[in-house]
Amino acid sequence: MTEAVPCRESRGRFLATVSPEADSNTRMHFDGFKQKPDCGIRRTVSTTPHILIVEDDREISTLVARYLRGNDCRVSIAGDGREMDRLMADSRVDLVVLDLMLPGEDGLSICRRLRAASGIPILMLTAKSEEIDRIVGLEIGADDYLAKPFNPRELLARIRAILRRGAAAPGRDDEGVRRHAFGGFVLDAGLRQLLNPEGAQVALTGAEFDLLHAMCLRPGRVLSRDQLLDLTQGRAPGPFERSIDVLVSRIRQKIERDPRNPEMIKTIRSGGYLFTPEVVST
Repeated sequence: MTEAVPCRESRGRFLATVSPEADSNTRMHFDGFKQKPDCGIRRTVSTTPHILIVEDDREISTLVARYLRGNDCRVSIAGDGREMDRLMADSRVDLVVLDLMLPGEDGLSICRRLRAASGIPILMLTAKSEEIDRIVGLEIGADDYLAKPFNPRELLARIRAILRRGAAAPGRDDEGVRRHAFGGFVLDAGLRQLLNPEGAQVALTGAEFDLLHAMCLRPGRVLSRDQLLDLTQGRAPGPFERSIDVLVSRIRQKIERDPRNPEMIKTIRSGGYLFTPEVVST
């Protein structure tokens, strides 16, 4: 059972919830907005992460910002795309929490523009009824999404997961290797980059890199969508989970000769995906 956060519901799109069973170290105390510190971000990144919340409902953004600040995040708030641009021009931002429904330029357009310019992590907030928009958001480069209403603890957990992936220390990966060569491509786990057969860097989002890296470590094995979601994002799938399918489609566009007839990442009916190239890891 959950209890509603005492805040205004925004156009029927959001009502945050928090479990009354949560322990005293993690539960939000909304009366007075007192926060319990440290749910782990400080231990997973070396500096306080700067989170930019792009949300036009000030009551919602203020509530979420106070919770994140109480858990060792530095937070800025923008009400629209123009305000976001000003804030990003003035300071380094580690992750953007982006609402889909914004005045003026909408969240999808902003996501597309951000992804064209940089690899900054993007977590998109959507209403549950907007499944097609969630899929489009992933297709154009969002790293993850969270449907409203949501528990602020889940938002924090997803932010932590995205930052943990992006803040992985350069060097040798968990399997003791750093570079993976396949089909003329080279995936460098230390630099977190992909080079094509001509030696040019291929633009990958953080989520795309993590999925391709997981496949390079497990060539010739059928990996279910649930396995891939756990390996790359550390979470269980939702009832209508499509994020892995969307990421695979995006990666195919970047490494396959013919993305409509893929040779490197094969779809296995009722199984998942199979990474077929021979991988040489060093």
